[in-house]
Amino acid sequence: MAGTDGLTGRTVHAIEVAEDVIHVVVAVLLAGLALALIVDTVRHTVIVLAGPYNLPVIVLAVLEETLLLFIVAELLHTVAIALRHRGALDPEPFLVIGLVAAIRRVLVLTAEAEQSFRWNAQGIELLILMTLILVMAVTALVWRRSLTLAAGQPR
Repeated sequence: MAGTDGLTGRTVHAIEVAEDVIHVVVAVLLAGLALALIVDTVRHTVIVLAGPYNLPVIVLAVLEETLLLFIVAELLHTVAIALRHRGALDPEPFLVIGLVAAIRRVLVLTAEAEQSFRWNAQGIELLILMTLILVMAVTALVWRRSLTLAAGQPR
């Protein structure tokens, strides 16, 4: 029986090390992606600003690029939390990432359909996204409330 515990302990340790290695690789890849996105965001923003002045195009371009950067930053933050807490993941950062991604898509869709909105595929996508945003926001609120109640703190 003692041999089994030793083997089990070594196996669990090997899995934890593999998990940490994977988290570090993901963090390095996300950091590299973030750097590439920063360069591309600056380049794209300069191109948009150098073109003819069109405020909706400028706002849409800057919002789309910066919100994508924010998503990558939140993913990197989530990986850092997983490394710090030995693989324990908090669902709240994923909800934030989902909210930002959905809001980003809503902004892009509404800006693209500004003059000719119809309840076609775009309208259905917007309705689904708005529902998804509402569900994720309520989920984040319930999650925070449950943590507060579990900790015994008022509200």
